[in-house]
Amino acid sequence: MSASGMIGIVGAGAYGTALAVAIARTGKRVILWSRDPGRAEAMARDRENRAKLPGLRLDEAITPTSVLALLSSAEIFLVTVPAQAVRAACEALATVMQERLPVMVCAKGIERGTKCFMTEVVAQSLPQARPAILSGPSFAQDLAQGLPTAIVVGARDGALAGALAGELSSRTLRLYHTADARGVEIGGAAKNVLAIAAGIVEGRRLGDSAKAALTARGFTELRRFATAHGAKPETLMGLSGLGDLMLSTSTPKSRNFALGIALGRGEAPSVAAHGNLAEGAFTASVLCEMARLAGIPMPVSDCVAAILDGKLSIKEAMDILMDRPVKSEE
Repeated sequence: MSASGMIGIVGAGAYGTALAVAIARTGKRVILWSRDPGRAEAMARDRENRAKLPGLRLDEAITPTSVLALLSSAEIFLVTVPAQAVRAACEALATVMQERLPVMVCAKGIERGTKCFMTEVVAQSLPQARPAILSGPSFAQDLAQGLPTAIVVGARDGALAGALAGELSSRTLRLYHTADARGVEIGGAAKNVLAIAAGIVEGRRLGDSAKAALTARGFTELRRFATAHGAKPETLMGLSGLGDLMLSTSTPKSRNFALGIALGRGEAPSVAAHGNLAEGAFTASVLCEMARLAGIPMPVSDCVAAILDGKLSIKEAMDILMDRPVKSEE
């Protein structure tokens, strides 16, 4: 990796575009790949991603394209597509990536069907990759505007995580690093489910006390699940766990929180997302299935999954949670 090396971003949604803008501020060149030729052409022509981040100018150091082969000149890759599309994106990237290079996934989820975490998906579908995960409390608009943001990069190779953090950090984007990649990716995935739960409480107008209690108990579930899957408890107390959970349960700018608000107000699960991608809606069922297989109790997450699947009403879920046996706090 060189200080002036090319960065390849796979996925030109709001977050991928925001990362491209943030990285370009460091003086690096960025290839921003979109699978949609029309979007790539429009971005190259207008120097703007009007569909996802209107009004934000794309620096000349950013090259929007739909030509996959152009990514072959990159030294570091960021995969910014949704979690359930990461495998297909990596399989496509495998056709042009010739060397063994870092590939950081920015999605927050668990692959349905396989029950694979994101770095596992990368390792399976892109054998020449050095897998890493990038996560933490960050909205695309904040990143794009250059507002102070701190996130974390995790890789089993701690030296790689540190090198990537150093390569991509700037005065407005601070990256921390850890060798606990599993903790980083579980924190990002599980907090989305809890953000839906907090949104339901908000939409139902159950009060701030109820939202705080549910979030705290949900976080206990998150730490329990993560520890059982090899993560370090301290990772969950950091940016990718507690930090991201705080952001995602505090504002409707969080898609998962907004989905929960709509559910709490009585909207059906099939329409409550309003056309927006809420990763937690795809993660909830597989997270709970994995927890059951490992014998890990996760009552808050179970209720969210059941509500999304139409198996429980919100009233029934509330009764289940409030009628649980009295126990010590863990």
